[in-house]
Amino acid sequence: MTHILKLGGSVITEKHRAETLDGEALDAAADAVADAVVDGAVSELVLVHGGGSFGHHHASEAGVSTTHGTDDTADAIAIHSAMKALNQFVLSRLHERGVPALPVHPLSAGSRDEQGELSLPLGQVETMLGEGFVPVLHGDVIATAEEGVTVLSGDEIVTEAAVALDAERVGLCSTVPGVLDDEDVIPEITTFEDVAAVLGGSDVAADVTGGMAAKVKQLLDLGVPASVFGPDAISAFLAGEEPGTTVHGR
Repeated sequence: MTHILKLGGSVITEKHRAETLDGEALDAAADAVADAVVDGAVSELVLVHGGGSFGHHHASEAGVSTTHGTDDTADAIAIHSAMKALNQFVLSRLHERGVPALPVHPLSAGSRDEQGELSLPLGQVETMLGEGFVPVLHGDVIATAEEGVTVLSGDEIVTEAAVALDAERVGLCSTVPGVLDDEDVIPEITTFEDVAAVLGGSDVAADVTGGMAAKVKQLLDLGVPASVFGPDAISAFLAGEEPGTTVHGR
């Protein structure tokens, strides 16, 4: 059974401070992953992490988003290098706990065409899973026809991987315990119209990937239910529970 778990950038970094890791939160997440993987509770796991204060900071300064690109090499390298640095922090925490994690950098794997359609071959990820590794992908920049490079969000990677790998369980770990209506967790979402009034963009100015509304829209297109939950529920998700909000289209 293939699990896909996305760690939001706001979960593992101090998103309001440029290139600042939240070491305590990352340690807790790595503990939960190690407990599930090393003990054998999860046989196949793909991890994806967002950009947080690493990639988002540079992308915002350069005016690059999922739809607006740049052909400035220095800007592209700054965003990509920041994401590789964060990816290495994640890998290091996992390796310290015995998780056989390997990096996958999307810039070298995918592209968008003139219409913005994403092509992200994941044969290497499938092979890694078959060999017992835990692939760790991340938000990145990606070559885009007529735009130079644009941002590829972790949420987009999750949806692409879920389809390509025929994932049976998908979980997005955010800073909140689920999709919220005021302070209450919405237990289930089946159409975007049901929650459009309560979903805004990200509350962080440097977020270039669309916030919770974009997450929900993408998850509704998946063929399997997905869970949106807070950091304290990572272990519950990996244990087979459905914490937080369950998102699935009809």
